[in-house]
Amino acid sequence: MSIFELWSLWLLVVFFVSFITGIYCLMGGYGLLIEYSIYFLGSGDISLMFIVDWISMLFLSFVLMISSLVLFYSDEYMGEDNYKGRFCLLVVMFVLSMALLIVSPSFVSILLGWDGLGLVSYCLVVYYSNVSSYNAGMITIMTNRIGDVGILIGIVWFVNSGSWDLYVWNMNGEFILFVGCCVFIAAMTKSAQIPFSAWLPAAMAAPTPVSSLVHSSTLVTAGVYLLIRFNSLFSISGFSMVMLLMSCMTLIMSGVGANFEYDLKKIVALSTLSQLGMMMLALSVGMWRLAYFHMLTHAVFKSLLFLCSGSIIHGVGGGQDIRFMGGLLEMSPVVGVSLNISSLSLMGFPFLSGFYSSDMIIEEFGMGGLNMYIYLLLIISVGLTSCYSLRLSYYVIWGEGKLNSFSSFGDYDSMSKSIMVLTVFSVLTGSMLSWLLFSTPCLIVLPVLIKVLSVIMFFIGVGLGMMFWGIGVGYAVGSKRGVSVILGSMWFLPWLSSNPGLKVLETGVDVLMADLTWSELVGGQGLFEVMKNSSMITQWIQDNSLKLFLFTFMLWFLLVLY
Repeated sequence: MSIFELWSLWLLVVFFVSFITGIYCLMGGYGLLIEYSIYFLGSGDISLMFIVDWISMLFLSFVLMISSLVLFYSDEYMGEDNYKGRFCLLVVMFVLSMALLIVSPSFVSILLGWDGLGLVSYCLVVYYSNVSSYNAGMITIMTNRIGDVGILIGIVWFVNSGSWDLYVWNMNGEFILFVGCCVFIAAMTKSAQIPFSAWLPAAMAAPTPVSSLVHSSTLVTAGVYLLIRFNSLFSISGFSMVMLLMSCMTLIMSGVGANFEYDLKKIVALSTLSQLGMMMLALSVGMWRLAYFHMLTHAVFKSLLFLCSGSIIHGVGGGQDIRFMGGLLEMSPVVGVSLNISSLSLMGFPFLSGFYSSDMIIEEFGMGGLNMYIYLLLIISVGLTSCYSLRLSYYVIWGEGKLNSFSSFGDYDSMSKSIMVLTVFSVLTGSMLSWLLFSTPCLIVLPVLIKVLSVIMFFIGVGLGMMFWGIGVGYAVGSKRGVSVILGSMWFLPWLSSNPGLKVLETGVDVLMADLTWSELVGGQGLFEVMKNSSMITQWIQDNSLKLFLFTFMLWFLLVLY
């Protein structure tokens, strides 16, 4: 067995244990807090704490299941890589960091998992060692450092309450305000909400199996999970309206941008950004259980979508432009069918996993109590999701093949097995979790028009996709001029947040090169050389004072005689 298969098997065993534990805690209403004291210092002690309840165990089981299948997939996908062992260990470290964050009720151990995610994600983004990967890695880690600072300031404020634990603190107004602000900033940066959205598509420079992990159940969902854990603190700290507006803007921005993007992985990344906006939208109005439900279902079908995209990229020899793809269903039926199922689940097609969670969120919003424009933006985002998903399927699956003579499509061995397992989960997960998480059948009574509005927008989005992209208008609308620059540029966020930082870094490199050349001679290093040579001459004179005295006396005597 290869190292990928060994770690995949081990993670699969832990998945079964954690899933059974989560079901047991959910059915019985149990929870367990484990504390291990490491060191006593005066009246305080340093301890390691873990929490075992249905929220942490179910989420951990989904992370481990997806990680196991991704590692099994990577054995064939990274088969020609010279450093497969290093890649496997980096992925395992990434999963372990996420596991530590999930089971930690202490702010300090949360920081360890949080920082571990950021550090290992940087190593994975720059894995291919080229200029674009280095730039993407720098954007990713520098943006996430903002959230890390929020966690650090939150730890300092937790000292005022006498404990770093989430369940032992004094709830006063000032404490809630400042800690809520720190948690809010950390979650917004990690989950890439506006104005921190530019790093998410840039992180696509990582290998596709890593992207499948990052964008489904680990890095980007860490902020959502943190807010779920802090839902009581967050709901009374006054940031809910700010998060409502930011998540709505993220929903629309990512949905519009994905319709004008031609990079396969960036389209899927922008769809992740849209779904994260929906989770944050649910959290902003206190529906944390629905946000948790959507987070689990999204993890399954989004990892499937990324693995199918990786298989396509692998088949065309590394190309990611969807305009040069097509005819996938004929060359690779397994990947084509699975990509269709994951896209339909993303759109919210009835009775697939994405339908149960997203439709329930939309219906809860339809019950009233919120601004009508917020509800309309949410409905429009459903139509945009259907539009870009159909566009992706048209170019990749149904369109005419354009690189048949240069491609090596096929239903691969271990890659296809992972894809087929995730396909089954993408069909069944939504209904299973809806039965588990909600004790009684959830029946929401609404007027007929509002009840079927999400399905109507689904078909409207499909119709717009067929009208604009199915007949080739996309080449005219999606050109590099005019409307595509405005709508497809993520509202200029990369120019505002990422590109200035890269320019500063490039300027720093130029300054460093100047410091190693001319400033060596005219700056501090040159002055040091002059002073060193002068001191050596002075030292030589002092060491040979008698010889110099006799030599100068004889020279003076000869000059006098002359």
